[in-house]
Amino acid sequence: MTDDASLPDAATLRRVASAAARQAGAALASAFRADQGILGVTTKTNHHDLVTDLDRSTEDLLARLLTEAVPGSVVLGEERGARHGGISSTTGIEWIIDPIDGTSNFVHGFAMFSISIAAAVHGTVRAGVVLDPVNQLEFSADDDGAYLNGAPLAPRPTPTVESRYNLVTSFPSAENLARSPERSLQLFGTLVEDYATVRRVVSGALELCFTAAGWADVTMALATHPWDVAAGQLVLRRAGGTVIPRRGPDNSTHPVAQPAPHWAPHLLGVAPGREIARSRELFEQIVAAVDPELTVLTTPPTEAR
Repeated sequence: MTDDASLPDAATLRRVASAAARQAGAALASAFRADQGILGVTTKTNHHDLVTDLDRSTEDLLARLLTEAVPGSVVLGEERGARHGGISSTTGIEWIIDPIDGTSNFVHGFAMFSISIAAAVHGTVRAGVVLDPVNQLEFSADDDGAYLNGAPLAPRPTPTVESRYNLVTSFPSAENLARSPERSLQLFGTLVEDYATVRRVVSGALELCFTAAGWADVTMALATHPWDVAAGQLVLRRAGGTVIPRRGPDNSTHPVAQPAPHWAPHLLGVAPGREIARSRELFEQIVAAVDPELTVLTTPPTEAR
């Protein structure tokens, strides 16, 4: 076991992730809006769940760059899963990677996708980078704060009333509609009525980062995986926002006794300075509709640092 004092600090992990993301992002930007046949587009679980050859090759490249930069670290990726058996026994550093968060947007030529990289140390996310390679937006965070293109992230001012909020969410998904069509549509209608705008960005990492910047006021992330939210939730918390994880029984399968927010199946993210009373109420209603078996209540809102 390596002494924690000898491990790279959070700022160093952030710089390593940034360099890897930018190297991999160049190829994605070059391939953007290429012919779908060239991209090697196929589906995974259903016709909504797309994957490309670049998803896999980008994850392989990122895994190599990151583990070479931090020997003894390991990788958890969306496409290849856990490499080297999970959390490293030599460093405790795990890179959590989504090579293309928003693959459907990438495939359709819609410039709203990102590379997401988080560095977890003994199960706690300490650094994160979310890179939009087309628009050249790099959100990042470490122990000291949140950043946009390397400069401290300064969120936009708070709207005066909650009804003027801009909400981003993936709800309702096709799975939600199949499971509870009437209730899902009813709740979506309530969101449309209660908020100024409701947007489906279809990139969980960018949704959280836009909330960190105050470009969105609330994000409701449902049925997430660690690679979707690990980096983005840290950016939001370090920017002064609030992350409220909704945990379920399935978390007991993870080796961390008290699961971190990125292992929660559902997250409510709130931009800095925003009120959350109505958002929290609607979020709980939506979670109850999409995940009725979920019985373990969340801990209090995670404090930003």
